[in-house]
Amino acid sequence: MYNRGQVMDMDMLKDRKILVVDDEPPLRQMLDALLRKEGFYRIYMAQDGASALACIRTDKPELVILDVMLPDMDGFELLAAIRRFSSVPVLYLSARGEDEDRLLGLGLGADDYMVKPFLPRELLLRVMAIMKRVYAPVVAESLPSFILGACSVDLEQATIQREGSELSLTPKERGLLLKLYEHRGRIVTTDALCQAVWGDDAYSYENTLMVHIRRIREKIERDASSPQHLLTVRGLGYKLIVKETS
Repeated sequence: MYNRGQVMDMDMLKDRKILVVDDEPPLRQMLDALLRKEGFYRIYMAQDGASALACIRTDKPELVILDVMLPDMDGFELLAAIRRFSSVPVLYLSARGEDEDRLLGLGLGADDYMVKPFLPRELLLRVMAIMKRVYAPVVAESLPSFILGACSVDLEQATIQREGSELSLTPKERGLLLKLYEHRGRIVTTDALCQAVWGDDAYSYENTLMVHIRRIREKIERDASSPQHLLTVRGLGYKLIVKETS
């Protein structure tokens, strides 16, 4: 379940499965040693996109660490393919550090983007942060379902039913919609949304938030360029207009 602010016991991270997708054997070996040293993870390795897709379908990892430059497809194509059937959290680890690449990856549904070379401790902290946000249990309260025009949103299942089709929500999209739903009909500031989803590092995620808001609108709005349900309140933040389910 998605984290709603609970503290996560470290034992909850034991046996969590991580898939590392990179075509450089030395880096794969280094990441394998680094993650296993923490004692919390089961590590899978893939050197190309095809192997990664097969692993995600069969072994169902709970986090994917993904390079952008792969031999058979780039990491952006791979993430788009992953998002057709899975909302597994994805952390990009790439030598491509341009803002355009970072925003593209986040816009496709990645949870974080790090640039090589990186500090091993920072990578571990980001992995831990994603695990805590996504897998901390929800205590004694189920996540809501609600109606947005022609869409039925189920945050418990992280799905949207729209015109006979089912769309998946990424963990970030679900977290943002949850925060907006909790304050439905009222303005939620940009800072509050970033804090709810990215935690203590929220100050650097305002542009990333805009990308995720756009992606949500593409899923819930009839016309994403003229939203009726997820509204921008210029200079302040966003507001969600909701019809409750019976």
